[in-house]
Amino acid sequence: MTKTAYNTAELVTVMSARALDDGKIVFGGAGMPLISCILAQKTHAPGLTILFEGGLIGPHIEAGKFPPSTTEQRCARRANMLLSITDILLLQQRGYVDYGFLGGAQIDQYGNLNSSFIGDPDKPKVRLPGTGGANDIASLASKILVAMHHEKKRFVEKVDFITTPGYLQGGDSREKAGLTVGGVYQVITHLGIFGFDKETRRMCIQALHPGVDIEEVKERTGFELIIPDDLPRTEPPSQEEIRILRELDPDKRYTTPKEE
Repeated sequence: MTKTAYNTAELVTVMSARALDDGKIVFGGAGMPLISCILAQKTHAPGLTILFEGGLIGPHIEAGKFPPSTTEQRCARRANMLLSITDILLLQQRGYVDYGFLGGAQIDQYGNLNSSFIGDPDKPKVRLPGTGGANDIASLASKILVAMHHEKKRFVEKVDFITTPGYLQGGDSREKAGLTVGGVYQVITHLGIFGFDKETRRMCIQALHPGVDIEEVKERTGFELIIPDDLPRTEPPSQEEIRILRELDPDKRYTTPKEE
């Protein structure tokens, strides 16, 4: 059997797409979440309905013509409906959205995301894009998926700023803050798939990708992970998944690996 060649960004995209079930509704963010949603739609989940922040419901984006953002006109191809941003966020509040799919610059042990700034808020080292609709998505969608490259500077004990709430300080702090639904369901990286303990809400390892050593995960994580005794391995991307993904993104706009 021929081994499929793929890079780390393609690995994360495929694993993220697999997390989306057919017949569900997903609110997709820009970047890797966008292409993962489309890949799922083109493979195992043709009945997946995608929502974009710009107000679009049910688009079918053309292969090789991906938009630079989720508010660009190419996101409207074969869409069922175009609403206002307020109305599409209200669909979440009413419980119609199954998945929110996000990324971020930092994530902490309780799944809080930072996409605002790095460093001192008065004199930040780096200014980031900000929330967009990410706070609304993470506050209201039933399950939150996060796709990220796994680096110690990204997986930190405490984010510099909570742009997007996960489980806040852990335990029942999210519920006490008034966020009675949702929470981060899975974090998908090029090293593995991660979830959260039901009691403490701390991040735990659910599965490792082929060829990944547990020591590498520890070295690339800035906090202590919960590690179960038995760790399964994910199935590597198939030739068909990689073929379709490369047709969708021939210029590798979304699937160029970040620096290791």
